[in-house]
Amino acid sequence: MKILITGGAGFIGSAVVRQAVALGHHVVNLDALTYAANLANVASVGNSPLYQFEQADIRDRAALNRIFSTHKPDAVMHLAAESHVDRSIDGPGDFIDTNITGTFNMLEAARAHWQAAGRPDTFRFHHISTDEVFGSLGPTGQFDETTPYDPRSPYSASKAASDHLVRAWHETYGLPVVLTNCSNNYGPFHFPEKLIPVVILNALHGRPIPVYGKGENVRDWLYVEDHATALLIALEKGVPGRSYAIGGENERRNIDLVRTICELLDEMRPAGAPHDRLISFVIDRPGHDARYAIDPSRMREELGWRPSVTVEEGLRRTVRWYLDNESWWRPLLDRQGVGQRLGTAP
Repeated sequence: MKILITGGAGFIGSAVVRQAVALGHHVVNLDALTYAANLANVASVGNSPLYQFEQADIRDRAALNRIFSTHKPDAVMHLAAESHVDRSIDGPGDFIDTNITGTFNMLEAARAHWQAAGRPDTFRFHHISTDEVFGSLGPTGQFDETTPYDPRSPYSASKAASDHLVRAWHETYGLPVVLTNCSNNYGPFHFPEKLIPVVILNALHGRPIPVYGKGENVRDWLYVEDHATALLIALEKGVPGRSYAIGGENERRNIDLVRTICELLDEMRPAGAPHDRLISFVIDRPGHDARYAIDPSRMREELGWRPSVTVEEGLRRTVRWYLDNESWWRPLLDRQGVGQRLGTAP
């Protein structure tokens, strides 16, 4: 299968690229190489005859038309998106342009390609989204595929809009689409503005570890390699027009997650004093969702997938990877916004 993967130089996208090539798929990686992208993420497959790279912006419809015409993919996995909630609070315009207009352009380019090919039933447009479109949970309950949408940030609102566009293109034009909504990802190659890399890198540098509010917000943590496996299964086995919720079944409060990372660093890179002494509670993010949790029953029962990595094992692997790969993360610390507190606008 030839798969066009958008955002394939990003965190989740690169995991999908690496895994797809390992499985023998031909991959075309389409990425604009904005601040969070890094071709080092896919260096392990960069010389494979199964891999090709196209630098293009999904907001550029002419470039998309050229790429579809040149490569004639059998499927699309659309991961390209602005994804950092804090950045969306400070600058929502990029999120509207990329996540909504960019998805519209992808849908239209894919539809033109699909129609020109005779509308094959085997074609798939797989749209990868987030559980944040569902809003915030209380102390109990889980999101599933029937949960009403209730986005609370510019990021989640833009992703909700893109989900609705994908469903509309299926219902109106018959485009064979599959949607997935995932919980919080973590693991190797995670850009160092997100929580887990921030904790690891600040601890290594002896700097304060910022924890929003009281650290009581709960997330369902999904190891990125598990997610990549689930996405490729959903692409191949998912029913057109159907959505699938992908969760790690690993709920943790942020403060507990941070303390676990500190304990791992105490073990792997002792600093003469416990790393949790660096924890610093800071003003909370505006509109910070209290809790996310996903019920992945449909993925398990219909597609035969379930997460294989516990959060304890995944965090151990992740901390070890950052300790062993300073040459990867060190240059990224100079990129715009990294290391700064964002998303405090009222």
